[in-house]
Amino acid sequence: MPSDPFERFRLTDRTALVTGARREIGRAIALALAGAGARLAIHHAGTVEEAADADTVVREIEQGGGTARAFGQDFALDDGGRRLAETVTAWSSVDILVLNASIELPEAYHGISRERFDRQIAVNLRSPMELLQALVPPMGVRGWGRVATIGSVQQVRPHPQMMVYAGTKAAQLNWAWNLARQFGGQGVTVNNLAPGAILTARNRVQMATEGEALVQRIPAGRLGRPDDLAGAALLLCSDAGAYINGVNLYVDGGRSIA
Repeated sequence: MPSDPFERFRLTDRTALVTGARREIGRAIALALAGAGARLAIHHAGTVEEAADADTVVREIEQGGGTARAFGQDFALDDGGRRLAETVTAWSSVDILVLNASIELPEAYHGISRERFDRQIAVNLRSPMELLQALVPPMGVRGWGRVATIGSVQQVRPHPQMMVYAGTKAAQLNWAWNLARQFGGQGVTVNNLAPGAILTARNRVQMATEGEALVQRIPAGRLGRPDDLAGAALLLCSDAGAYINGVNLYVDGGRSIA
């Protein structure tokens, strides 16, 4: 009897923490991992609206026969990543970490304020670093782990109004390369998944005015959807991607080569 070609994609008995998983890209990735058998920790920033959205994702996973739980934590607060790691690991050890949560606050570079700079650094870098510090070494001890950081085409094509955001995404990619070298020999892979122009609530207004011109520069001929990230994330977070380490994988319809 032929072997099951999908067996290496299955995540039975694995636990995944997806940050910023209450909607859009994070939600799509969380649902894909849950569909492959993982139990999911659904992180959100803690507001009433975000908690309600996260609960909806949890119910969707449970209705499909999976296991999930929502965890609220504002990454702008001191020790945000450490606190999230503590509450999630009290529920289950984490085998898969998807760093998706981030914020972008567009400003001209000469007008960047200290408050907006600090907030983006806290959410996009400081709290994710605390999660990496807390969760990756135990993966190495257990001999299996997956980290997928969600980057952006902004890493290499920074928008003039997004200097801080683009800089944090470039730093995150550097971290992925660094950790891939450090933990690759312990059964842990660390990769960066870089979306291109994905139509989300965050950029809907921008895309309404710029989207048509942008599509002309995308070989695929369309804007991306959140679920376009799901297959790539599942590959990087499963045994099917066990020999993929330190990769910056664009999911951009070919925009990076246009």
